[in-house]
Amino acid sequence: MHASTTISVMTRTRRLLLCTAGATAALVAAVAGAHVTLAATRPAAAAAVAPPNIVFVLTDDLSWNLIKYLPQVQKLQTQGMTFNDYVVTDSLCCPSRSSIFSGRFPHDTGVFTNGGNDGGFDYFHGHGEEAHTFATALQAKGYRTAMMGKYLNGYEPANTEGGTLPYVPPGWSEWDVAGNGYPEFNYDLNQNHTVVHYGSQPQDYLTDVLAGKGSTFIANSAAAKKPFLLEVATFAPHAPYTPAPRDAGDFPGLTAPRGPAFNTLPTNAPPWLAGRTPLTAAEKQNIDTSFRKRAQAVQAVDKLIGTLRAALTNAGVAGNTYVVFSSDNGYHMGEYRLNPGKMTAFDTDIRVPLVVAGPGIAAGRSSTSAVANIDLAPTFQQLGGAPIASTVDGHSLLPLLHGGSGANWRTANLVEHHGPDTTAGDPDMPAPNSGNPPSYEAIRTHAYTYVEYVDGSKEYYDHVNDPNELHNIVGTLTPARLAQLHTALTNLENCHSGTACWSAGHV
Repeated sequence: MHASTTISVMTRTRRLLLCTAGATAALVAAVAGAHVTLAATRPAAAAAVAPPNIVFVLTDDLSWNLIKYLPQVQKLQTQGMTFNDYVVTDSLCCPSRSSIFSGRFPHDTGVFTNGGNDGGFDYFHGHGEEAHTFATALQAKGYRTAMMGKYLNGYEPANTEGGTLPYVPPGWSEWDVAGNGYPEFNYDLNQNHTVVHYGSQPQDYLTDVLAGKGSTFIANSAAAKKPFLLEVATFAPHAPYTPAPRDAGDFPGLTAPRGPAFNTLPTNAPPWLAGRTPLTAAEKQNIDTSFRKRAQAVQAVDKLIGTLRAALTNAGVAGNTYVVFSSDNGYHMGEYRLNPGKMTAFDTDIRVPLVVAGPGIAAGRSSTSAVANIDLAPTFQQLGGAPIASTVDGHSLLPLLHGGSGANWRTANLVEHHGPDTTAGDPDMPAPNSGNPPSYEAIRTHAYTYVEYVDGSKEYYDHVNDPNELHNIVGTLTPARLAQLHTALTNLENCHSGTACWSAGHV
């Protein structure tokens, strides 16, 4: 067999493996071992294509307005695809992360809050959700898997969960996870069943520690010639917005963006928001200081991304690795007269960055398809050749990543929230005037957001004519249109499988 012919066969094989899910092992072996005989040249042996690696950097409370301070993410955008209409299932840490791990809506994971009887680590763990994540699926396919940083609210490194050693959930080959890592110093890490304390020296800064551990994991996995998935979940830039000491003086004088929604109430605001008085001078000053600290805090995140990508290059696996960057939820800072916080159905809180670069993804592309965090688990599993259970509500992004037009993609995403939040000790407990809405269900499409609250109030924002969501025009909709929206929302609220949720998402 000619060497050039072998290269051609391998190239076609690689494309098949990267772009086609569910191929049987027999078919892969047949394609990878195909022999073609042409005129005489020296023979070359066909080689199997290695499964791709995945590096997933998940930030905490990072909103779109911080991307301008992240040059490594901007570089990733030039090399891959940016999803401009990526939405989380709930603008709150634990429900969103539960959806990311499982590919399921809160109404199927049961995780609606950060704690109590409808959320947190205790609920996710106690109801067996940890046995059905992208980690367990990929580990079963021979992947080395690592979880580093923040897991789920309520998880504590020293917790044994009925065993004798500090608990590590199923599916993870390496586990380096903190509990209260928000201050970035003086925290504990459960390092593969051993609790290690880190202090207050510059080298203890948590985001930097994660960068070092992630790089070591990449090097060791490559040396072992094993495919790997690495999730590094930073606590940054969550409050108290602690920057690395080297970055604490960055961006002097920086203030929070003053967009059209800043210090402005939407017309016909829902009861929980209506009546907010204008922000005081002290509140504005606090918002500006907090935004500046957030911009400083993400400098270490940006450095982490660069460090991990350099480790991929040094290990010789960068060309076969997907790098994914995102956030668990957004963050409002002065918009709609609200002090810093989240949990609302406004785009400031539910629409967050998602950037993916890797094999087969054209450089510098963007998408406005309605994608969501429930789509990450099936994407990772399809990349690794792992089966996707019918109970997964999300849909793999590979058709979009590998050049699909998105013409047949879903048009609507579901957002679910239980509130108001009154959980004692919750790090996301809203401060006064930060926004603490009651329970709601919402549909978000490229064209509009529609919200139904438990108290009967409703919102409708036209994204085409009102991109800043300043005019609640639900009162202008006809009864027929309202009935149509209610039916669409109800169908999404009650879907319980990939097939049903995919169908309900086409509205």
